[in-house]
Amino acid sequence: MFGQGIVYDMAFIGYVCIPFVIVLFLIPNKWFNTAMVRIAAQATQFSIVYALCFSMVGEWLFWDEFGVRFNFISVDYLVYRREVTDNILESYPVFWILPILMILTALIFYLMRPSFLKAMAVDERFSTRAKIALCLLLVPVASFFFLDQSQRNQSSNNYVNEIASNGPYQLFAAFRNNTLDFRQFYATADDNILSQTLKQAVFEHDEKPYSHNLYNIARHTQPPAPPKHLNVLLISVESLSAKFLTRFGQQENITPFMDDWFKKGLLFTNFYATGTRTTRGLEAITLSIPPTPGRSIVKRPDNDHMYSLGKVFKDKGYDTAFFYGGRGYFDNMNTFFSGNGYRIVDQTSLSDQEVSFKNAWGVSDEDLYNRAIVEADRVSGLNKPFFFHIMTTSNHRPFTYPEGKIDLVPGEGKNGAGRSGAVKYTDYALGQLIKNAKGKPWFDNTVFVVLADHCSSSAGKVGLPIDKYHIPLFIYCPGQFHPQEIDRLSSQMDLAPTLLSLLDFSYDSLFFGRDILAPDFKPRALIANYQKLGLLTESELVFLSPGKKISLVNRNSKEPTLKKIKKSYPLVQKLVAYYQGADYIIRNRINRWSDSKVALVSPLESTHKGMK
Repeated sequence: MFGQGIVYDMAFIGYVCIPFVIVLFLIPNKWFNTAMVRIAAQATQFSIVYALCFSMVGEWLFWDEFGVRFNFISVDYLVYRREVTDNILESYPVFWILPILMILTALIFYLMRPSFLKAMAVDERFSTRAKIALCLLLVPVASFFFLDQSQRNQSSNNYVNEIASNGPYQLFAAFRNNTLDFRQFYATADDNILSQTLKQAVFEHDEKPYSHNLYNIARHTQPPAPPKHLNVLLISVESLSAKFLTRFGQQENITPFMDDWFKKGLLFTNFYATGTRTTRGLEAITLSIPPTPGRSIVKRPDNDHMYSLGKVFKDKGYDTAFFYGGRGYFDNMNTFFSGNGYRIVDQTSLSDQEVSFKNAWGVSDEDLYNRAIVEADRVSGLNKPFFFHIMTTSNHRPFTYPEGKIDLVPGEGKNGAGRSGAVKYTDYALGQLIKNAKGKPWFDNTVFVVLADHCSSSAGKVGLPIDKYHIPLFIYCPGQFHPQEIDRLSSQMDLAPTLLSLLDFSYDSLFFGRDILAPDFKPRALIANYQKLGLLTESELVFLSPGKKISLVNRNSKEPTLKKIKKSYPLVQKLVAYYQGADYIIRNRINRWSDSKVALVSPLESTHKGMK
């Protein structure tokens, strides 16, 4: 672990030293030994020490929240400066940390200054400097060609691999590799065989394909009953892990409303998020597609006109809108949803009178729900059904919320309730939503759907930590659906076909998900992080990793361990079919509705024979 860490440390140092090596190589001795250069060099050295101290504290806090070194998330934190800076200022004692780091840096620099000035006094010939510069520059050159992120995965223990890394190196590697080429980095198989495997996995017994072309899963779904044109309020709750509910073992009584409410509708108890970030959850819920490696589709360019849950509702005459408690430009949400047929209502849409509380991440859940009720009243007054997808923010660091609503003090630290308080306020706000909605004429004709975007944490020891993906799904509509618990293993990408089936909608589909309630539903879930792509069954988890690796975790073992497996293992063909198929469909723009005839009847992909 430490040996691997030294390799990454040296690689990072090699990259950082490039400009200094060039300067020391080129600057003449008579300039180098001037007072101005010595002062500038000492100021630079002081800044570097301070930056290293800052990075140390930053990594400590990042690990405390995510259980990993800097990664894609930290890149997002740099890109969306306003939300993240405000969030950090509200979450941590920054104005204590920064001056303490300054004092620490001054002490370190004081101790190293004599050696530093001694080195500055060295007088070297140009030829000597050239040899030294060449040797030093070989380090970053070798790192660029022979070292990447995959080589840190030497252990089956995720924490060991993370500790054996270098945080700043991982940060810049995430900038460089925000997407991964599936066919280059992952195990693949014959496209024709996988295409048939994928179609068998996603088609229901009565669905017929529109096309026999490669990976074209377009088909028409026709239920036997007439459609129910009910309104839908779909609520994605920030970081609502299943473990927060009493039903799944929580004993702090922080979800009293949900504990009672979830007994009055359809509660899916074996339901999983596809990823570890909000954009992954939104992607799976909206597009019903597996999580391909790298960034979520929500954050990628050219992500509009895709077949989505919102498109189905919009084609049925629904007012379709996406509500977000924060600023929707964060994580590219506004661009994604507006490009796929939704109108946008975010924090910037609310007037000052509508906002009773806000923090760095957005307005309180109550404020967002109140605006949704106003919009529902307006649309219903036009005799039009509505489909509102609401994404909340209150259950997020810094865990602040309006005081006096619950019996826990908002905020973190010595006096704040932290995550427990945020969960309890989230529960309270949902209760207020239902209380206020019950007096509306549209309430009895509205389906309420509640699920999480992802769990509150994602780090784990082995592979993809299954318990860190477990979330609740609840569907409620009095008089329409009888209360029951459904224990079928499923994931977020199954929500769209399940909801549409409950409404008895006929529609054209390019969804990877299946109706969980269908008699022929085969339990399974797809879970992933930025690099590992998994297929979960009741007994095991198989997943793909960069370097064309395939791994297995036996869920029935007392202590789950990681095992390398080959392509011949029974589940691997289905696993690869899901992810290779999703990659192919996205790259070839098959799931687009900009030209429905092209998308559904004659896809733009060429006929591939045995492509591997």
